[in-house]
Amino acid sequence: MGARVFALAAVAVAYVLASHWLMTGAPASPWNPVMVVGPMLAAAAFVAWQRRHRLLAALPALAVAALVVQAWRGDDLPVGSIYVCQHVAIHLLLALAFGLTLQPGRDSLVTALARRVHGTLTPAMVAYSRKVTLVWTGYFIAMAALSVVLYAVAPFDVWAAFANLVTPVAILVMFIGEYVLRYRLHPEFERATLAQAVRAYADRGSHD
Repeated sequence: MGARVFALAAVAVAYVLASHWLMTGAPASPWNPVMVVGPMLAAAAFVAWQRRHRLLAALPALAVAALVVQAWRGDDLPVGSIYVCQHVAIHLLLALAFGLTLQPGRDSLVTALARRVHGTLTPAMVAYSRKVTLVWTGYFIAMAALSVVLYAVAPFDVWAAFANLVTPVAILVMFIGEYVLRYRLHPEFERATLAQAVRAYADRGSHD
């Protein structure tokens, strides 16, 4: 598991750095959007296909095909708009995924993951994990809004740095901050490792 997580992290870092260079430093090319947006769309299609959501898998696959056709034809695309739409859409979809689980009578997303790790949860753990789900929902909405504002008022290089460099660091800070805060507020909670959390999410995906 450790080697697998490290390999995925290395691929993610390489993708982020390559995307930032393609957005800000590479010569303009109709293939740039394919190389920046295409891998993420392809990954989304693969995950949806694995979870047997055939229609959801077809949509990003068709989007990749459309980008390839546009690039092959050499058509000029509103590249900046494509990049910002991708960034905003990802965050809003994540906000939706977290937020929908906050409906009354349902386990929140973080609560469901905690149950897979710990089994039985105390009422305090259920309440806390629900609050964490709410915080993540608000975080993703705030990042989407900030992305739009920066794209509208700042130079594109500033937005690109925010999208490619600040975004992954912000997520890491959120994870670490929540971990530290959790055990300061609730030292009685059973501890869970990052590997356990990753396995819980993977198991949840395989059962969806």
